[in-house]
Amino acid sequence: MAVSVGTAATDPPPEPPPRPQGRTRRDLVRAAVTALALTPLVAASRPREPTPHTLGLTFDETYRGRRIHGIATVVAGRALGTPAWQVTVDGRPLHLMRRADGGWLSVLDHYGSYDSPLEAARAAVDELGPGRHLRGGHHGVHP
Repeated sequence: MAVSVGTAATDPPPEPPPRPQGRTRRDLVRAAVTALALTPLVAASRPREPTPHTLGLTFDETYRGRRIHGIATVVAGRALGTPAWQVTVDGRPLHLMRRADGGWLSVLDHYGSYDSPLEAARAAVDELGPGRHLRGGHHGVHP
């Protein structure tokens, strides 16, 4: 018996059908799903300026010859129910902070706890006395 050794003729693999011109529906759906998945990531990665919105809570009074003015604002990114107060004494900013006990303290008196931003501002005026003023920035005093 004779055995032939060699290569058998094989046909090349068939060509895939030609793709239609332009984007297919599958391409459009894939792009839309990708865009939807990435939208929150892109939005979260953008730096945002805090946008204050006034709450309608204000005070404006003269205490011991000093003008005390305060406006409650809500800043994007802060917990709800925790307004930020922009307080000035004679037009210069006074930095106030909320204490863990719910009271307020000023940059001039870190040890006192006051029930409201107005009381903390009055205590800051008492601490300043007649000859000193707040600096133009958030912290400190000068004669």
